Amino acid sequence: MAETRPLTGVERMLGKDDIIVSKTDPKGWITYANQVFLDIAGYAENEVIGKPHNILRHPDMPRCVFKLLWDTIQAGEEIFAYVINRTKTGDHYWVFAHVTPTFDGSGTIRGYHSSRRAPRREAVDAAAALYRQLRQEEERHDSPKDGLAASAALFNRQIVTQAGTYEDFVFSL
Repeated sequence: MAETRPLTGVERMLGKDDIIVSKTDPKGWITYANQVFLDIAGYAENEVIGKPHNILRHPDMPRCVFKLLWDTIQAGEEIFAYVINRTKTGDHYWVFAHVTPTFDGSGTIRGYHSSRRAPRREAVDAAAALYRQLRQEEERHDSPKDGLAASAALFNRQIVTQAGTYEDFVFSL
């Protein structure tokens, strides 16, 4: 559902003290976005509230990493991840994301909360190299389902070889 906008190749940078905050409902529809989110992504509040969070989806972001993220938070766990997002104008920006489920009093997931900071350049370079390999693997297959399965297998092999788990990889950067 991500909008199709031409990519500009221009990278926007978060300030070192900036924190992007957003909240979604259980399906990933945005219910809150702070001003830092709006400024970096180039949207007005009324353009994002009630929209799917994947309006920010950048085509360089591997589907298998998004699947890991969603599988993790839907299981009630938190996740840290490096993410490349697309702005309204087609620019891009990298974030170090911390995504957590929000529970009600009975333990049911009622939504998700994400806080994102500027990552170190070395971390972006390492994540971008891995993500490039994963996207290439996805694109080798005619079927999106086959591409996702193949990139997930490659992802697991790469991560186990490099760090053990994705969380270990993320925190090693």
